[in-house]
Amino acid sequence: MTIELTEVAATRVQHYLANRGKGIGMRVGVKTTGCSGLAYVIEFVDEIQSDDEVFETRGVKVVVDRKSLVFIDGTQIDFAREGLNEGFRFKNPNAKDECGCGESFTI
Repeated sequence: MTIELTEVAATRVQHYLANRGKGIGMRVGVKTTGCSGLAYVIEFVDEIQSDDEVFETRGVKVVVDRKSLVFIDGTQIDFAREGLNEGFRFKNPNAKDECGCGESFTI
């Protein structure tokens, strides 16, 4: 099981954490919502919970709760800027389809 950040995404997370002044990493999970059923959730992590899995990639701790890991195992997270928009992009090998806006996916 693994979650991977690209170099660009890892640099961006490190930048966010430095500006925030605290935190041990980035939490990635899923919630039920959106057009397609599941949506990604990203938050800063200040402490590890008992049901968390921790992956270290490019110097950044990526924390995933076990329930979400089933849906996002093997995902590569990138960070991209397109015009005025910027954000994290997910390459999830488990996703069978995504909604048109890219905010949610199905398994």
